[in-house]
Amino acid sequence: MASGPLVLEAGVEPGADPGGPPRRRALPQLVRHPLGAVGLGLLAAVVCFCFLGPVLYHSNQLRVDLFATNLPPGTGHPLGTDENGFDILGRLMAGGRSALEVGFGVAAAATAFGAAWGAVSGLLGGVADAVMMRVVDALIAVPAVFLLVFLATAFRPTTGVLIVALSALSWAGPARLVRAETLSLRSRQFVEAAVTSGARKGWIVRRHLLPNTLDTILVNATFQVADAIVVVAALSFLGFGLPPPAVSWGGMLSQGSSYLLDGYWWEVYPVLGLLVLTVLAVNFVGEALRDTLDVRQRRA
Repeated sequence: MASGPLVLEAGVEPGADPGGPPRRRALPQLVRHPLGAVGLGLLAAVVCFCFLGPVLYHSNQLRVDLFATNLPPGTGHPLGTDENGFDILGRLMAGGRSALEVGFGVAAAATAFGAAWGAVSGLLGGVADAVMMRVVDALIAVPAVFLLVFLATAFRPTTGVLIVALSALSWAGPARLVRAETLSLRSRQFVEAAVTSGARKGWIVRRHLLPNTLDTILVNATFQVADAIVVVAALSFLGFGLPPPAVSWGGMLSQGSSYLLDGYWWEVYPVLGLLVLTVLAVNFVGEALRDTLDVRQRRA
């Protein structure tokens, strides 16, 4: 790893305008942002509800109770029960855990791999860049829904399988975004200085390119979380989600929709509202992050 006097600190170019507050002050600004404050508050509430709620509220989610089927909200069951006698409130917590685990898992894996792929592609350029981007284009052209349905029928769906499958189909977006940023960054003086000094490409990617595209990566990752939650819910609604006894919001919607016309609204509206609220919260955080981290937005 070569590092001489010509290698400047990542993102510090002579004469460059710092363009607003540094990233270490992004969190306070995010909290002060109207959408950021609302989104973070809602997301924190959902996370606490799904992961800490079962500690305070115990319910049976394994044994069918035919004597307590389709009970309306009341004493003992604040949100009622479903057709198998399972407590709706407890199922909301269990389904939320799997949704959040898949959402954040997919966002982390797809963003990390896609960012590395895009940075390397943009830095190499030429034939290597063209080949790597054709791989991305081919992946984008694949009908994701049909492929996911095929994988769900060919393999037993688990949280790990869903994370791997969705990550394999979701990294192309971050790759294209980071590549576009890299094409702009590689002509900057601090990158040219690193290349001139003989620094290895892997070091340039880690030291210069990825840190300077972190804003784009973080914003895209938040939207990846929301997309993954929606896709998992859609698969579960179609019957290709996590198999019983695992609980999913999409499966609850699919099951409850059969009884909606019978007046059992509590089997649909609570889970639908929580799903929409979670996706909105993540999108609010993403919008606020974009406004907070984007130098052009701050200047405007």
